[in-house]
Amino acid sequence: MEILIRKALKKDANEAIPLIMDAIGDISMQMTGETEEAAITKEFRQLFTRTDNRHSYLYTYIAELNGHVAGVMVFYSAEQAVTLDANLEAYLSNKKGTVVIIDPETAPGEWYIDTVVVDPTYRGHGIGTKLLSYAEQLVKNSGGGKLALNVEIKKEAAIRLYNRLGFDTLCPWTIIGEPFHHMVKTIVVD
Repeated sequence: MEILIRKALKKDANEAIPLIMDAIGDISMQMTGETEEAAITKEFRQLFTRTDNRHSYLYTYIAELNGHVAGVMVFYSAEQAVTLDANLEAYLSNKKGTVVIIDPETAPGEWYIDTVVVDPTYRGHGIGTKLLSYAEQLVKNSGGGKLALNVEIKKEAAIRLYNRLGFDTLCPWTIIGEPFHHMVKTIVVD
């Protein structure tokens, strides 16, 4: 089973967006300004093909297996998040006609795994671990640093996986009023 990790392309939207939406749940409503699934999906596809927001294909990596999107990871630095989220806030504020504020999800100086998800068809084959290892390599290639992610406190299996991979719970975090664990792993260059 050959798993290829690669940068996303615009054409990956149809397979990647449903996985991202499944992973982030209700956050997808905040990120799109929509409340109905079809509208959320349509808006996410548009955001994915743009270059100015956190859900852009430019910040997305694909785990490809047999020509299919088996997993997705959205990844960027905390410094990039400031600009990406400001762009998204302006877009959503204009769309809704009211000021929209996006909760920060990462601390300054961190590299952030915004989303990591594996298609249910391919779970149990190490694809999630491979995506996380790829993120570690990206951080190493950039000189090392802190790799962070947020996980819902009720997702015990995911927390165990992240602990097993060397992530420690740093502090509680809140995103759209919901509690998360902010988990961090320090990546050093060998």
